[in-house]
Amino acid sequence: METNQFGKVSSLRLQAACRDGKTYLRDTAFTAPYKIMLPFEKKGGGIQVMLLSASAGIMDGDRQDFRFEILPGADLEFVSQSYDKIHQMKEGCAKRFTSVQVSAGAAFCFNPQPTIPFRDSAFENRMEIQLEDHTSAFQMSEIFSCGRYASGEAFAYRFYHNLVEIRRGGRLIYRDNTRYEPARFDMAGLGMYEGYTHLLNLFLTRPESPEDYFREAREYLSSLSDAEGGITELMEGDFAVRVLGRRAQRLEEISRRLLEMAGSRQG
Repeated sequence: METNQFGKVSSLRLQAACRDGKTYLRDTAFTAPYKIMLPFEKKGGGIQVMLLSASAGIMDGDRQDFRFEILPGADLEFVSQSYDKIHQMKEGCAKRFTSVQVSAGAAFCFNPQPTIPFRDSAFENRMEIQLEDHTSAFQMSEIFSCGRYASGEAFAYRFYHNLVEIRRGGRLIYRDNTRYEPARFDMAGLGMYEGYTHLLNLFLTRPESPEDYFREAREYLSSLSDAEGGITELMEGDFAVRVLGRRAQRLEEISRRLLEMAGSRQG
């Protein structure tokens, strides 16, 4: 990845493995401002790893490189301690690249805290996920807000570009290339946020029973009175979900419920 003006990249490397039915971190590496907490053990032998940052947020010119490798049998959930705050930028932008490799029989859940773009911020985010085969389980939950809504900053950022590509066995199964530029688009209008302030993007690989999951998730989304969402079943039984709401905490609750329906491990 390209470096910033000081020749630096903030990086995180995690490699998870499994021994005697329990997941552990076989290799870790990170640079400032990042650290990780000691993993939390989960039911079933998996672990949760929380990212800590000494920075006040994402600054102009920041370059970030995240890499995750989940080896056979391992079950890892990645979370972050605080919201990603993208600060004001004069004319440049910040960039993040995330690489994920999930081996056969492994499971990975990418579940960071929501992202808040400040006024005049600009951010490029790219994710490349490689799933070895159909036994590689992957879940991703991302929440993006309109800005510091309580402070009167709604869609005041310069741009936010999010490119996510997921491949299984080397073949592309999902691609989301989204670029928001409030100066060019009516972000609150029809086809965009439509009066809402927060967006949840959710992806999950094929549950044990896709038909049952689709029905249950659709019924749940239809029952919401404070949010609107839709679910799409992809060609191989994977699912993409988008939900619009007005509070990040509420979308986090919705995300947890949708992931719980699928289970931590999928067929």
